[in-house]
Amino acid sequence: MNKKTGKIVDLQADSSDSIIGKHLHSTTVEDATIQASMQPWANMECFQLSSGKTLAKMDIIDLGSQQVVRESQLASVQKIGATPKDFCTISYCTLDPNFRFTELSTDISDTLFFLPEQTEYDIFVPSGVQTNYISLNQETFLNNARILNPSLWENPPQQLVSLKTDQFIRFETALNLWFHTTKTLRSKGITVDDNIVSDSLLQQVLHIVTATNLEDSPPSPTERQRAFHTCRMARAFVEHKLATDIIPTIADICAFVGVSERTLQYAFRAYVNMPPLAYLRLCRLNQVRAILLASDPQTTTVTALAMRFGFLHLGRFALDYKQVFNESPSVTLTKQYR
Repeated sequence: MNKKTGKIVDLQADSSDSIIGKHLHSTTVEDATIQASMQPWANMECFQLSSGKTLAKMDIIDLGSQQVVRESQLASVQKIGATPKDFCTISYCTLDPNFRFTELSTDISDTLFFLPEQTEYDIFVPSGVQTNYISLNQETFLNNARILNPSLWENPPQQLVSLKTDQFIRFETALNLWFHTTKTLRSKGITVDDNIVSDSLLQQVLHIVTATNLEDSPPSPTERQRAFHTCRMARAFVEHKLATDIIPTIADICAFVGVSERTLQYAFRAYVNMPPLAYLRLCRLNQVRAILLASDPQTTTVTALAMRFGFLHLGRFALDYKQVFNESPSVTLTKQYR
C-alpha cells in the first residue's frame, strides 16, 4: 500500500475479464490491514510484529470458490481468525522453527496443514518465511477425498492437523506451476474457462493429499479378473464422458465403478500397467488427436482444443502429445490439407 495515496501497489494490474486479469493478483503490501483485506474469504485480522516498510509480497489466484495464495513475508506478522462454514485449506510454509500455526510448527520438514471449516486459528509468520495455501469448498473436497481414500478421509479431522507426507514436493511444485501457468496465460492473452481451472486444481490437490503408496505385488487370477472388469467399466465411463466434452476425474471413475482409488490403482496396473491418472490423460490425448485429424485448421486451434480437454499447461501438453504420437499437434491438424 502506498501510504501517501492509500493504494495497493499492484505489480501486474490488468482489466481483462478472464483468468488473465480478474483472477491473478501479484502485489507488494505495505500495511497489515491490506494483507488481511486481500483474503476476505479467510475472516482474518493481521498484525505487523517487526519493523519493515514493506510487509509482504503476495500472489493470489482467486477463482471464487477456490483460492491459491503465496505470501512472502518481509516483516513478521500474526494472523488471527476463524474459517467460515464449508471452507478448508491445505497449506505449507518454508521451514522455520519459529513459525507457528496455532499450536503446530514446521520444525519438521515435509509438513502440510489441513485447516477445516469453522476452526479458529492464530498464526505467527516470521520475517523471511513464505506461506502457501489452497482454499477449497470443504464439502466438495471431502466428498472426493472419501471416494479416493476412504480409510483416511471417511472421518475427517475436525481441527487443524499436520499431514506428514512424501507428497510435499509434489504439492509445492503444483502451486508454483499454477502461478507460472497463470502468468504465462495472461502474458499470451489466453482466456481459460473457470470451471476447467477449478476442476483441474481440485483434482491435483486431491491426488496429492489422498495419495497412498502401492506395493508391487502381482495380483492373483481372481484379482486379475476383477481388475479387468473394473477397468472395462472405467474405460466405458471415460469414453462416454469424453464424447460429451466432459472431463471425468479419478473421483468420478471411482464413484461410478464403486471402488476406492487404491483398488483402482491396483486394477489399472494389472489392466494396462499404468496408473489410472496416466491412462485418463492418454484417453484425452487420443480424443484431441481424433478431433485434430477431422478438423479444419482455418476454424480450429490447438490451444482451444487443448483447453477444452483440460490441458492447461500447454508446453507439457505439446511435449506429451509429441512423445505419444511422434508429431506435434499442429502437424496433426494440417495433415489432411497438405
